[in-house]
Amino acid sequence: MTLPTPAHILVVDDEPDLRTLYELTLLREGYRVEAAADLAQARTQLQQQRFDAVITDMRLPDGLGLELLRDMLAQQRSERCVVITAHGSAENAVEALKAGAFDYLTKPVDLKQFRSVVAAAVQERGKPDSEATGPALAKAVRPGEAAPTLQRLVGESAVMQAVKARIVKVASSMAPVLIQGESGTGKELVARAVHDCSHRAAGPFVAVNCGAIPENLLEAEFFGARKGAYTGSAQDRLGYFQSAKGGTLFLDEIGDLPLAMQSKLLRAIQERVVRPLGSTQEDMVDVRIVSATHKDLGAAVTAGIFRQDLYYRLNVIEISVPPLRERREDLPALCKELLGRICRESGVHMPDLSGQILATLQRHPFNGNVRELENILHRAVALGDSGDLHLESPPAEYVAVPENLQDFLDGQERNILSKVLQETGFNRTAAAAKLGISLRQIRYRIARLNIVTPNGDEAADEQA
Repeated sequence: MTLPTPAHILVVDDEPDLRTLYELTLLREGYRVEAAADLAQARTQLQQQRFDAVITDMRLPDGLGLELLRDMLAQQRSERCVVITAHGSAENAVEALKAGAFDYLTKPVDLKQFRSVVAAAVQERGKPDSEATGPALAKAVRPGEAAPTLQRLVGESAVMQAVKARIVKVASSMAPVLIQGESGTGKELVARAVHDCSHRAAGPFVAVNCGAIPENLLEAEFFGARKGAYTGSAQDRLGYFQSAKGGTLFLDEIGDLPLAMQSKLLRAIQERVVRPLGSTQEDMVDVRIVSATHKDLGAAVTAGIFRQDLYYRLNVIEISVPPLRERREDLPALCKELLGRICRESGVHMPDLSGQILATLQRHPFNGNVRELENILHRAVALGDSGDLHLESPPAEYVAVPENLQDFLDGQERNILSKVLQETGFNRTAAAAKLGISLRQIRYRIARLNIVTPNGDEAADEQA
């Protein structure tokens, strides 16, 4: 029997002691290791041979490790790159992830974490090029693994194809992902697809609704607690971070997290350690963070209710999930998929989906998106006779109840203002007149709703 060839790793660091430490650690793990002291040496090594992973310090005598990473991406090399940054250099870590790094490590490097990150980086080596979907993407969707999850994202519209392609592209990295989309669009399904397409697919997927946890329990729920840490804690308990070890932690409705907890979450993400309540020891955490929100986090940052540093840390990679009204061509496939599931769960035969019903549904605004469509079909199946679907009343009469009325109203007002501003060439005086409000009122609403207008609109107002 032929034994598998050990993974081949290039270590780039200008400090001899650290370089030797990394080499010895990797050699003990059974890897083949090459070393370079600067960018020039690393580039020479990469020209001469292929590697399974490259580990590079951020700051080198003749440049930045990011330059090496960008070279590799430009050359469409398959090696995964791990960047080592100085302690507290959050901006460098985020920049590296945005540039395509698989992961990052912070100095002083914890060797246990070092071994874990390297093992993840080389886990999917040896796949044929046909399985890759882009530069340095070693984990691809394979039959029987991630494909079923992607198939649950029903729809072949251009916008949904773009979402699926982005999921596959970003899955191979450890970079945090922020999923943006209205309520009911399927943000958790997108998060699960990111997990299932990644090298962490065999690990746990832990979903947390940040808005559903009482504020006084947040720290214990996220980071765990030792027995006796608070009233009623009769035994040690794991937090979400510990439960998601080796997998993905999905933070749904991240915009609902209180400021005090945002600060603690930021530290856990940056330092990759958490301290359970009542403990004097910190636990290392090995999770990928995927978060989601229906809110405008940028506006929340401006309003001072969401930390800017946490926002930039979470929003390394963004996936926007389109509302149903922007992909109406997917409605027949969505109805078929949802009806099939509803009927299987209800133990009834699949009814016919007539053209008349589809035409009626096509006229519906679907403010509640796919979730609202599912509710409509549930009622149609329950009220139908002899295998027919029965819509209670024309769906256009349905009023979707928003989860947050103020957010819903703000969204409606933002859409109207943006449309009128575009129609008037962003002349706020003209837009205000068209809407029947004063210039002062429209200026206030533009600021409150965080509507971006081109430079020079003040001059345009004055000329009006």
